[in-house]
Amino acid sequence: MTAAAPLIFIVSGPGGVGKGTIVRVLVERDPLLWLSRSWTTRQQRPGEADDAYVFADRDAFERRIANGSFLEWTEFLGNYYGTPLPDPTAGQDTVLEIEVDGARQVKAIHPEATLIFVLPPSRDEQARRLRGRGDPDDKVDERVRKAEEEEPIGRALADHIVVNDDLDRTVEEMLAIIEQHRRRAHHGVDH
Repeated sequence: MTAAAPLIFIVSGPGGVGKGTIVRVLVERDPLLWLSRSWTTRQQRPGEADDAYVFADRDAFERRIANGSFLEWTEFLGNYYGTPLPDPTAGQDTVLEIEVDGARQVKAIHPEATLIFVLPPSRDEQARRLRGRGDPDDKVDERVRKAEEEEPIGRALADHIVVNDDLDRTVEEMLAIIEQHRRRAHHGVDH
């Protein structure tokens, strides 16, 4: 039996839902996951990890767009965000942590990718988390409004929907989803 092709798992959802934290824990817990580090032109937030994104200026980002170096990219609230073409180590599956528009683009190119759409327990909780990470009120309002527009799109695209009300439970649920897709891929069961 040949090794199964690497799988692509997309973790998407509105801003403030905890995607970054979830993905960090997933990758810590599952050594077979490789995280594709997204690029952005937005400013690094105070206290945000240096490796949360590749922080780039618009020129560098636009050069990569011109070179076809992104799997997908989008402009979101005035900044570019993009996913480089995946380059996992042999035997690893790729995890993409991306906005809904990017998830839609990746699903168009890779319909076999598994999209896990993460929702906040409530809009109030989402706004609280956004403020907690240092977003100013106007950005919080913008992101909550954007989430209301994106949610129906994300739900329609999603293979799985997970509510992030408890980090450990969310990660456990997602690890189980990943394992289920791996078993399916390795046993050659497509549907």
